[in-house]
Formats: sequence, structure tokens, C-alpha cells
Amino acid sequence: MNKLSIDNIELGGKRVLVRVDFNVPLADGRITDDTRIRAAIPTLQRILQAEPRALILLSHLGRPKGKVRADMSLAPVAPALAAALGRDVAFAGDCIGPIARQAVEALPAAGVLLLENTRFHPGETANDSDFARALAALGDVFVNDAFGAAHRAHASNVGLARHLGAAAGLLLKKEIDYLATALEKPRRPFIAIIGGAKVSGKIDVIEALLGKVDKLLVGGGMANTFFVAQGRDMANSLVEPDALELARDLLAKAGDKLLLPVDQRIASDFANDAQQRVLSADEDVPAGWQSLDIGPATVQAFGAEVAAAGTVVWNGPMGVFEMPNFALGTTGMARALAAATANGATTIIGGGDSAAAVAQAGLAATMSHISTGGGASLELLEGKTLHGIAALSDR
Repeated sequence: MNKLSIDNIELGGKRVLVRVDFNVPLADGRITDDTRIRAAIPTLQRILQAEPRALILLSHLGRPKGKVRADMSLAPVAPALAAALGRDVAFAGDCIGPIARQAVEALPAAGVLLLENTRFHPGETANDSDFARALAALGDVFVNDAFGAAHRAHASNVGLARHLGAAAGLLLKKEIDYLATALEKPRRPFIAIIGGAKVSGKIDVIEALLGKVDKLLVGGGMANTFFVAQGRDMANSLVEPDALELARDLLAKAGDKLLLPVDQRIASDFANDAQQRVLSADEDVPAGWQSLDIGPATVQAFGAEVAAAGTVVWNGPMGVFEMPNFALGTTGMARALAAATANGATTIIGGGDSAAAVAQAGLAATMSHISTGGGASLELLEGKTLHGIAALSDR
């Protein structure tokens, strides 16, 4: 990566502004998954080792649409971050203006401050220059470590860089290195696994990957649309009628590169306790039934492709993994990737539901890399230039 990173800039004695991604899930004011907080710790520790004047953190949470919303405050994140970092973390009730300035000035040497949700101001998502200037006034140097927001042209990542320059944090650099290397110089065979509900949402990814991978394995709800495009009756299964022509085109372009499930686990209803059975992919789904997972033969077939791979990228679950009875396919693929990693393959999980599914299976630690940004990783896999990465200063 020919971009500036925290290894290339002076941090000692500086007020270091860091854009982190603390867009964590909350329930009744409690954090239910602190993965993104823990992912930021190596960068924050590296900065603190340099003895900065202050470490000031910026993040968004949710989509408050420029309004102050108590349920989207970052206040609950401060104590969680303090526990993960092992030191005090102050919190400011605003990210600009007198409240933010006074909080910065009150910090002891090398003190840590978390500012309130940047999206409480409409200038954030509008990438307003005045708002970016107000943020920049709080710091001397800027580090961007928020890969999950890198596909957004917002003030706290792109606008700030125009005023202070921008260096990549360790997490952002790692994301770029893994995903870019997978696309540009993969160890072969290069296998991509694409799942999730809809073909239309991942059409650009599929088209971009077809020219790069040796095999593209398709599962999840999107496989249903491909089956209907081939003439199969999928009954009550999730299907995108408007994407059928698209699916036919992709099948024609892909040839034997694109592999569909050879069997599916179908259910009498969309419920964990519904009647279920495994159906071969050359049979029509019975009236009133629906496909909710890939079947065991598909796990075996897809797993064989993964076992022989040098690089595997996975984005999207293989079924309705939130229901235990229909998580078997997704868990089976997670186990296949874990085994491949142990045998020397590079395995990359593309954030979002894929990351949640691997964590649910208890196999997160066995993967080479789990992305912290679902939308950002998708756009990078599509070959797009991400705004937050483009805004980084050249080395």
C-alpha cells in the first residue's frame, strides 16, 4: 500500500485525531458485540506508546440523520473502551464546538477522549467543509482506522484529510493489505463463496470476481434465483423475479466456474421448528415449502473446493443461520474454511453477516482475516476505489 500509515508519521506530543468504527450494536444501552472496539485496540495502543499529547476518537453510530438521538449516543462505548484499553477514557457530549474543545483541553498528557456521534451533525454525511474544519481544529494529525466507513465520503474521514492529511491505522492497513492482495495476487486456486439473500445486491461483486477466481460458489437465498432461471420451481423460496435475466446471463458467462448447491434443506414454513427435509437440486420444491439452507452434500462438495484452495474469500451466509436448524450449511462452510486455514490457505471473511456467522460458530479465531466492514469489503471486492482510502496521504 503506497499510502501513509501511523508508522510513517510523528505522533509524540501531538493531538492525534483517530477516526474509528465504533458503530456497535446496542440493546437497552448495552453493547451486545464489542468486536469493532477490540479491533481498534492495536492502533490505539501503538499511538499511546508514542506518548501523544492527546488521543481523540471520532466515530458514528447508527443513522440519526443529523439529529441528536439518545439511543444512538456513543456514551456507552467509553466505559467498554476503557476496559479494553486498560486506561481511563473521557467522553465529550459533542464532537465539535465548546464542549469538545473544553474536553480536549482538560485531558492529561496522553489522555484518551471519545467524542459524541459525528452523525448527530448533518455536516458529517454531507461532507461539509465547515464541519470538517471544526473537527480538524481539535487535532494536529489525523489517523483513519475506520474501514467500516471507508466507502463513505463523509467529513470525519474524507473532509478531515483535506485539512490535516491522513495516515492509515493498523486495522485499515490490514484490511487493505488482505483484500487487495486477495484480488491482485492470490495464491491459487482462488475460491470465492458468495451467499446472502439477493443476487441483485451482489451482482457487481459476482461479475468482478468471475474474472479473477478459479471457482465461485453460490449459496444462500440468492441460489434460488439461479435455480428458477434454470427452470426449477422453488415454491415459496425467496426469489427475485426481476433478477432472473441477470442470473441467466451470469450462468452463461461463468460456465463451469460458478457452482450452485447440489442439495438444499427445505422447510414447510419460515420457522426454526418447521418440518424440514433435504432435497436434491434437480427436484422442484413442493408447494408451500421453501429453501432455507444448503444441504449436506453441498457442504461436502463446496468443502472439497475449499480444501484445495490457496485463497478463499467468503461473503454472505449459506442459509438462515440465525435459526439453529438452518445454520448447518453456514457452520459447515465455516469449519471447512477453518480446516483450510490450518492447512496453509488464506481465508478472508467479508464482514457483515459472514463475520457474525463465523463468530456464532465459534471459529472466528481460526480465520486468516475477518473484515470489520461488510459494505466496504463488498465495494473493494467489486474493484471500486473507497473514498476513505483514496483520501489517505501518499507515502
